Amino acid sequence: MLENPESKCEKTPWTRAKRWLCFLMCFTVATLIFTFYNSSTEVSWPLNFWKTSSVSSQSYNNLTTAVGSVSVGDHLTPQYSVAYPHQYDFILDEPNRCWQESPFLVLMIPVAPHNREARDVIRKTWGKETTVLRQVVSHYFLLGLSREGGDSELLEEQVLQESQRHQDILQSNFVDCYSNLTIKTMVMFEWLNSHCPNTSYAMKVDSDIFLNVHNLVDMLLKAPRYVYMTGHIARGAPVLRDHNSKWFLPVSSFPESRYPPYALGLGYVFSLDLPKKILEASLHVKTVYIEDVYVGLCMRYLGIALTDPPDSSLFRITMPYLTGNCYWTSVITTILQANQLSDVWGKYQTQAQSGC
Repeated sequence: MLENPESKCEKTPWTRAKRWLCFLMCFTVATLIFTFYNSSTEVSWPLNFWKTSSVSSQSYNNLTTAVGSVSVGDHLTPQYSVAYPHQYDFILDEPNRCWQESPFLVLMIPVAPHNREARDVIRKTWGKETTVLRQVVSHYFLLGLSREGGDSELLEEQVLQESQRHQDILQSNFVDCYSNLTIKTMVMFEWLNSHCPNTSYAMKVDSDIFLNVHNLVDMLLKAPRYVYMTGHIARGAPVLRDHNSKWFLPVSSFPESRYPPYALGLGYVFSLDLPKKILEASLHVKTVYIEDVYVGLCMRYLGIALTDPPDSSLFRITMPYLTGNCYWTSVITTILQANQLSDVWGKYQTQAQSGC
């Protein structure tokens, strides 16, 4: 049988030396690549989430960029706390309206500056409920500054005109983005504390929510008037350590494995003595960018327990597949899909008129 030429070649000392040399070179290159990748990702990941943008306007001096976007040389250093406490100012305000109206309930709706459609739909649906069970209800849209780049000046003018027409917009000078929601929430507490001395309750409610204001007011008429916060309460929620999670927090920012109880940010209600207390607690509680968790941390610092709603089904996270004939008259909140609110509002009115 003929001998394999390659097997014969492998037996020569010179070939074995060349193979070892090649192996060492590959190993060295791989090590260098791995080291470079590690060192670069420590300061830049995940760039698809932590992004910065600048807003160029002489009127806005106290801007803060998105959490996690602190510049270090040519890289971005991940940060999981935000610039609060900090001095933020309102560039659009309704300084006297809440004091003059003295509403029983104020609805505070955080929404992006460009989302005019969401604001208009709310004004035509649950936002038009101004007197419920003989109680005055007011609403305000809370905005930061746009990150739209070259179109920001046009958008600012459009928001100004909208504000002048509807008188329901509060805009502060922080960059409006998901990772600044804690700032947005704390600015909300600041405004309520300084503008609504005769108001009993407020609700932070997202713009993609169906809100049954009648059921909300009915619940609050029987609720405690002080140190009260309710909604969909999360208890024992684990801290997510997965870097790919939208709600990732490293141990360095929050060492505990579980969060204290907190009300989910989709919609929670609180008595108007709490904003001042939460603002005072924020001087002592390290900020995190997850806004509802941060409010829960402040409540824990204050030693104030959150209150479960009288019925756990009142604050719904998702809409069930089958809603039933009286579903919309039986809940307070439900998260909706895009462009659903007008249709759902029609169903709610039909159910209410039918005696549900």
